[in-house]
Amino acid sequence: MPGSRTRELTTPDLVLLSLLAERPMHGYKANLVLAQRQIGDWAGVSRPQVYYSLEKLARLGLIRPAEGGADNAAGPERSAFTTTAAGRTALAGALEREDWTTDRDRPAFLTWLALSWKARPGVAVKQIERRKRFVEAELKRHEEMLVGIKAEVGHRFHEAVWMVSYRIEQLRMERKWLRRLAREMGRRAPALRPDYSAEAE
Repeated sequence: MPGSRTRELTTPDLVLLSLLAERPMHGYKANLVLAQRQIGDWAGVSRPQVYYSLEKLARLGLIRPAEGGADNAAGPERSAFTTTAAGRTALAGALEREDWTTDRDRPAFLTWLALSWKARPGVAVKQIERRKRFVEAELKRHEEMLVGIKAEVGHRFHEAVWMVSYRIEQLRMERKWLRRLAREMGRRAPALRPDYSAEAE
């Protein structure tokens, strides 16, 4: 049962379990905190998903109404919840799953790059420039975010600091790579041996 329960927990469920393990809160407050922490940068959790997850987690016995919380007859929006022992166990178990370390991202820009040989003249250069501007803006936003996180946390040995620092390093590396790609795009040429895969059959 614990294993099957762990498998059925979605990313929004786990985000809510982690959040409620910090301190009790109701759905409205959870949404505010998730927005403040810019949850969308690392997990897709919409406002409706928060309430759905609260109801699901309560049904599974992984969270319970908090003592002295808000009006617990008012529904998940104004009912304060906290994690149960089973909820903390389920969260810990879910964090042991192998797929956290083996799943692959499929960035839209890399998909575009694979298909870019069919783009109209000039479009590839324009799209690379758009991506460069986006990366620069994201880099600036994450650097500002890191300053705020460090001020809140008070030290650098914290998962939020590591996570945002890692993203900053990724963005800096992509910025460097995009500059090289922009220089090399004019030399793009078709494959020299397009039938190679057919020969291997």
